[in-house]
Amino acid sequence: MIYTALIGHGVVGSGVAEIMTKQEKKLSESIKEDIKLKYILDLRKFEGLPYSDKFINDFNIILNDDSVKVVVEVIGGLHPAFDFVKACLQKGKSVVTSNKELVAEKGYELIKTANENNANFLFEASVGGTIPIIRPLTQCLVANDIKEIYGILNGTTNYILNKMIVDSMDFDTALKLAQNNGYAEKNPASDIEGLDACRKICILATLAFGKHIYPKDVSCEGITNVTLDDVAYANNFGYVIKLIGKAAKEENGKISIGVAPTLVSKDEIISNVNGVYNAIMVKGDSCDDVMFYGRGAGKLPTASAVVADVVDCAKHLGARKYISWEDSEEGFITEPLNSISYYVLCQNNDFSSLKNSFKDIAENVVKSNINEDKNEIAFITKPVSKDLLNNILNSIKSNSTKTYKII
Repeated sequence: MIYTALIGHGVVGSGVAEIMTKQEKKLSESIKEDIKLKYILDLRKFEGLPYSDKFINDFNIILNDDSVKVVVEVIGGLHPAFDFVKACLQKGKSVVTSNKELVAEKGYELIKTANENNANFLFEASVGGTIPIIRPLTQCLVANDIKEIYGILNGTTNYILNKMIVDSMDFDTALKLAQNNGYAEKNPASDIEGLDACRKICILATLAFGKHIYPKDVSCEGITNVTLDDVAYANNFGYVIKLIGKAAKEENGKISIGVAPTLVSKDEIISNVNGVYNAIMVKGDSCDDVMFYGRGAGKLPTASAVVADVVDCAKHLGARKYISWEDSEEGFITEPLNSISYYVLCQNNDFSSLKNSFKDIAENVVKSNINEDKNEIAFITKPVSKDLLNNILNSIKSNSTKTYKII
């Protein structure tokens, strides 16, 4: 018998408990040994559930029960999650988590602890919900030199932007609708300010490029400044706006990485990824382009990925999965070396002056016909370095300037 324990009975935790209880026979058959959920740690009481007898409120019961071999952490945040997880690993218990903040901030330390105690630390559900991406990066694509990873990593912001694009909703209305539908939290900052996507691209880049990348070192911009005018301009140029997390290996071996609203050509596959769905593009030297697509969040989709990791741990008791990487290195993060195109929006009464300032880098500078009363121009640049663009922007007199990258 393999016993497991669950820390947290929120949205994802309740999904994990539901699946493990309903599918106990199927899961046992898959590992050729009985597997059972023994404890659920939560300060709240949940009566009337098929597994209500499993609830406890003392973490030490789990920690000191040697029959518990696999522990699931789904409480979120850093504390007390980090302390609980590290303590379990030090006891030789394998740990599964969906906690993206924990992995992004403390992954290196926890992987190291797992290695030292012949345990496993698995986190498939921390990126992309039900989308399998961690295993493909560490197993299926291991023969590739990964060049680039980018994609839509947050379903809430994708839903909001989709409503702005398709239904012409302003940002505040779309956010309220997302909250009413359960796609956004009461405090949506982690989603709309890009922090959630930042943690996810850090995890993916860490796995792809072999060194821990911490969120504090990554440029991050959310969607709170995206307007319906931006959406309309992008559409006129043949693009849609998506919140994109992107990491790429530069020619000098360093990594450029960031999260920001980005104009995506309508010819690109991910331009049609809408609603709460996620899509992750991986470029390798042998596999070329591979896309992973599916629901990026949700109770049962995320719980499904968690339980898959539980089964993987149960199959590898006393054996290492060998997912590991090095700690961060100073100077490992850099700006993109190659020139890229940008969307630029400027407001100024002197159109002739603006046109002259951008004549060498712009595809075509014309007065906008979207807001004629605002004296603004919007245009797409030729591929240009960020420094050159910033030098020009700093030299002009503009009431308002906005730039977004293009892929």
